[in-house]
Amino acid sequence: MIYLFIKTIITAIVIVVVSEIAKRSSLLAGLIVSIPLTTFLALIWLYWETKNSQKVIELSNSTLLMVIPSLSFFIFLPFLLRFNLSFIFSMIGSVLLTSLCYWLFVLFLSKLGHPGF
Repeated sequence: MIYLFIKTIITAIVIVVVSEIAKRSSLLAGLIVSIPLTTFLALIWLYWETKNSQKVIELSNSTLLMVIPSLSFFIFLPFLLRFNLSFIFSMIGSVLLTSLCYWLFVLFLSKLGHPGF
């Protein structure tokens, strides 16, 4: 239980630090966020808990594949905001459109016979 608490605290600290940096420099915050912090932490926690390099390889490869549709979020959000939609509606719309991109991408991968789909 303590381990889960420590994982949560470390992960939360990283997110808070990035959001605070973003108030001062969006470029620096973007640089930090572009480093796949969530993946980095997930890979560390996965290896720490399992000591299984194969699981790390599989997660790393799956993450690489899923980066492709995730980029659509960064296209949709500024696009919707430029149309003067509120931030909340732009975020919801971006999440929904990105979800659609994920779904289409997974369908595409399954048609190619990618393992795991």
